[in-house]
Amino acid sequence: MSTTRRPFIPGLSQSGSQVRRNTLSRRGALRIWWREIDRVLLGLVLALMAVGTVAVAAASPASARRLSTSAVRLDELHFFWMHLRWQVLGIATMLGISMVPGDWARRGAIILGIAMFGALVLVPFLGFEVNGARRWINLGFSFQPSEFLKPAFAVMVAWILSWRMRDPNLPAIELSAGMLVVICALLMAQPNLGEVILFCVVWGSIVLIAGMSLGRIGIMSGAGIGVLCAAYLLYDNARHRIDAFLGGGTAYDQVDLAARTLTAGGWTGTGMWLGRRKLSLPEAHTDYIFSVIGEEFGLITCIIIVLLYLAILVRVLVRLIEEDDLFRILAAAGLACLVSGQAFINILVNLQLFPSKGMTLPLVSYGGSSTIAICISVGLLLAITRRNPYLSREKFDWREALVRGDAR
Repeated sequence: MSTTRRPFIPGLSQSGSQVRRNTLSRRGALRIWWREIDRVLLGLVLALMAVGTVAVAAASPASARRLSTSAVRLDELHFFWMHLRWQVLGIATMLGISMVPGDWARRGAIILGIAMFGALVLVPFLGFEVNGARRWINLGFSFQPSEFLKPAFAVMVAWILSWRMRDPNLPAIELSAGMLVVICALLMAQPNLGEVILFCVVWGSIVLIAGMSLGRIGIMSGAGIGVLCAAYLLYDNARHRIDAFLGGGTAYDQVDLAARTLTAGGWTGTGMWLGRRKLSLPEAHTDYIFSVIGEEFGLITCIIIVLLYLAILVRVLVRLIEEDDLFRILAAAGLACLVSGQAFINILVNLQLFPSKGMTLPLVSYGGSSTIAICISVGLLLAITRRNPYLSREKFDWREALVRGDAR
């Protein structure tokens, strides 16, 4: 009896249904991801990115004119088109990371942290200067290692502090503090005081939630004040910016210009592309984009943006109330403080309430590596906060964490 052999088709099993099963498996994985992900948080993030798209379109003509030369003239929407490309890549990165399990996200963040720490060590030797600061490195493409180190640092600190749930006698806080000191020393060598402050804020928020005693908090606060005083005395850049913030200046008066631009449009703004003060604003599409929004779209829009950042922070903290894993609590809180902390530092600079720090407005400002880095942060946050809505969890015992944390 003769039999007819089936033609070999790659990807098909002997039954011919492997492709179908793979397709169903992928659809099932997407359904699980959509069920477990925090859709409210994702919506808030995408709303901010949409605001950023419009804001960069408004700021692009000012930056393009400012950066054009007699030899090269940039199109007025040059930065807008570039921003769209980075946003597409950033959203793909964010969603891709959000689909991985929490343990894989933790391992990936640790690997990223080790790699970026190594790159940070190489910056003084291989880095190149921009506006008097050596923060960027070129390994075939230019990027700022500290931008990618920030989300990895938050996850690594949370991971180290979570060890204390297994053994309260482990010097986890001391180990994480040592890591912070080394990173801050490398950043001050660039110099990059703004990132030092942000790293300290992230570390402080995580150890505070982990249960650090009030005595140690006081000691660490005093050490932070000492670092600021040392930066003022030892670094000309920091001293000039602080002096300009306190008493005004000439070479470092962009903060005053940003504040005037922010309020120039009143409550409702002048209208898109109708602002005039933005034309003299440095870095209108990055550091001072919040001022451009204020001039062209009004202070009401600025208030809405602030509320969106507050909503992201509150949403993460509310979601963590029902979480029972210490690592997830610390990591998610640290990542949320990273995004919101960077946002509020940028906003305070634009309001002339904080010295200029050269820090972008996350999810809104134009950026290459900075956009990808902040999307990695949000992707990790979405992955870590994923939760099966049908799985009952025991609420985390904060009193037990405080007892285990640093009561000794």
